[in-house]
Amino acid sequence: MKKQETSPSLEEGEGYGNLADIVAYQRGAIVSRTFMKTEGGNLTLFAFDKSEGLSEHTTPHDALVWILEGNVDFDIQGQNFRLKQGEFIRLPAHVPHALRAVSQMKMALLLLF
Repeated sequence: MKKQETSPSLEEGEGYGNLADIVAYQRGAIVSRTFMKTEGGNLTLFAFDKSEGLSEHTTPHDALVWILEGNVDFDIQGQNFRLKQGEFIRLPAHVPHALRAVSQMKMALLLLF
């Protein structure tokens, strides 16, 4: 009989749980927390206060954004997308994009290397 290997135990917030609970809102600010880094990419969690945003920028990597709470407007090459909790959007590498929180909003950003 093959010996069964045991996995290391996982603490809530380290390996399982609710991603939205890992980052907290701060009045008038954007809060970010890098949750995971690997050779293949990074997972960063963000909490935006209402009306906070990021000006137009690009990234050298493809990215995927999941909205964990709230609503956000994304502008991608001049096209607007309003996203709500549970929705996602793909951000292609080298394509200009910006965002503004319509309400308090939390999101997960997965950068793929």
